[in-house]
Amino acid sequence: MTALVFSIYSETMEAELIQLEERIVALANLCQQIRGENRDLLSQLQAEKESNLVLQQKITAATDRLEQLLSRLPEDA
Repeated sequence: MTALVFSIYSETMEAELIQLEERIVALANLCQQIRGENRDLLSQLQAEKESNLVLQQKITAATDRLEQLLSRLPEDA
C-alpha cells in the first residue's frame, strides 16, 4: 500500500509541478510583454514632451508678437 500511495503522490506532485511551470512561463511572458509596452510608452512620452516643448515655444513667440503689435496701437483706439 505504501508504494501505491507514493505512486499517486508522485503523479499528483508531478502534475502540480507541470502546472506551476506553465504558470511561471506565462508570467515571464507577461512580464516581457509589459516591459515592451513600457518601453514603447516611454518613447511616446518623450516624443510628446518634445512636441509640447516646441508648441510652448511657438505660444511664447506668438505672445511676444501680439504684445509688440498691441504696444504699437494708439491708446485712444
